[in-house]
Amino acid sequence: MQAIGLKRETFFEGILQHAIPEYDVKLPIFYYDNTSMTAIYTAPTSKMRAHLPSDALHPVEIYPGRCLAALSAFEYRKTDIGPYNEFSLATLVTYGRPGLAGLSLAKAMLTNEVHVYILSLPVDSEVARRGGVELAGYPKFMADITWTSDDRSLSCQVATQGKPLVRVTGRKLATSKGPLMHTTIYTKLRDCLLKANLYIDPQKFAQSFNPKSASIEIGTGHELCDLLKDLQLSKTPLAYQYSPLSRAILFNSKNIIDI
Repeated sequence: MQAIGLKRETFFEGILQHAIPEYDVKLPIFYYDNTSMTAIYTAPTSKMRAHLPSDALHPVEIYPGRCLAALSAFEYRKTDIGPYNEFSLATLVTYGRPGLAGLSLAKAMLTNEVHVYILSLPVDSEVARRGGVELAGYPKFMADITWTSDDRSLSCQVATQGKPLVRVTGRKLATSKGPLMHTTIYTKLRDCLLKANLYIDPQKFAQSFNPKSASIEIGTGHELCDLLKDLQLSKTPLAYQYSPLSRAILFNSKNIIDI
């Protein structure tokens, strides 16, 4: 499923942007040249639910008692707010009513449309951090984010004050064009639940269900590390997504009732 009029051939065309000089940003934000990888793990639903900001948000379960945790690394080489790196810890959710275990995930996979709540979002750009936190309630904090690569794999490490917090490593897979993807992102700002639309055009994309395709290492001494350990993630990933080239449009956040 894709937005009416949103096509790969005219991805950025016909979309009105508004400048917000105070934050040195235009909304929606265009991301022209990106690399990303995502390792999807399972976690106890009860653990994940405790970290959601509203009773209206419900973790999407793969089977009763187990939901999903997505650890994603992003390298944004060209954007409207400059180049930067980002790491996301998120979970798939439904809004309003709980979904049926397995069926909500199957629907999301078939339609390429997911709803997520982001639990943590370190970035290495103050422009991206300030605007995201103050305008939309994204859980962003400043960190050192570095990428390393060899012939077979790609790694992204998040660190603060020289201490590693988390490292995600994934294989470089053979890619093809992926489907246009729509993600609805939920955040909370000043006790108000917000949502934003993110559209992604994965020009090079691959997905693997091999548990050896990705791995994570979790550090100590930071709330992100504590959060990752509290979630009791599965030992190996359920799935891994690799996209060395993509584009994206992140729309501004709105009140949840503003359909």
